[in-house]
Formats: sequence, structure tokens, C-alpha cells
Amino acid sequence: MKHEPSAPPEYGKIAGIDFGTVRIGVAVCDPERRIAFPHEIYRRRNEKLDVEHFQKLVREEKIVHIVFGLPLHCNGDFGEKARQAVEFANRIADATGLSIDFMDERFTSAIADEYLRSANVKAKDRRQKLDDIAAQIILSTYLDRGCVGTREFLSLDDADDDDNDAKEE
Repeated sequence: MKHEPSAPPEYGKIAGIDFGTVRIGVAVCDPERRIAFPHEIYRRRNEKLDVEHFQKLVREEKIVHIVFGLPLHCNGDFGEKARQAVEFANRIADATGLSIDFMDERFTSAIADEYLRSANVKAKDRRQKLDDIAAQIILSTYLDRGCVGTREFLSLDDADDDDNDAKEE
């Protein structure tokens, strides 16, 4: 089932997700939505275990909404990785029953890396912390925007139609 981005309930914790095909960074905010905290880096296993992990996270942390980082191309185009992120978000929304939103995540990994460098974190340790710090940046940006996600991207159906139109030309 395809889920449209939606606003979160007025109160409660929100999780921020930095989607990856190998690792997923997770950040969680306080119920008042003042501060986002890095929570974990989840190493993906398979679809069933991934979904079960996020169901458990939602239950244990009392999450009421999830914002997913949308890995758009630098020029803002919607590519394969963005499609995968939306598909994953839809699976998590189906499994948890939560509303979801998306946040443009361009450059969050670079910002997270610079943040960790400025804190004098060693290269090996930076690689291990990068995904949850990127998730924290996604969630912090979302909170700073008043819990309004990125609306400029195309829906999957529109993106697929555009790809097909380009192939026909």
C-alpha cells in the first residue's frame, strides 16, 4: 500500500530514519519535540527481520510518527535509491500503522561527517557513527521546520511515468 506523507500527531516521539541498503540510522526525539537524539544504527538482515525490528522500536520507544530521509540526487531528481527508501517507508508504515513523512536528506552524510571531524572523532569511529548522526540531522531539520516534510518530490507513480516518457523520446 502506498502511503502519502502526512503530518504527525500533535504530541509524542518521532523517529528519524537515514535509509541505507546495508545500515539504517535511527534518531528519536523527546515527546515535546525539542531535541533529536541519535538512537541506533540498525544493520539490515532481511525484509521480515527489518520490519520486526522497526515494529519493536515503535513499541518500545512509543513512537507516534516516522520521518524518512529521502536520498534525492544532487539536482533534486528522484532516483532508484529514493524509490527504495519510499518502498521501505511504506512497508514500515503498513507494519506499524504509523503516519510517515519524508525529508530531503541531500548532504546529511557530509554534514554528519564534518560534525564528527570537528569533534575530533577518529575516522574509524566516524564511519560507525555516521548513519545515526545523519538520522539526527534529518529529524532535527524536520522538527525545526515545524514537522513539515519535503513536498517537492514526485510520487513514485509520477517518477515512473517520467522515466517511461524519457525512454519513449
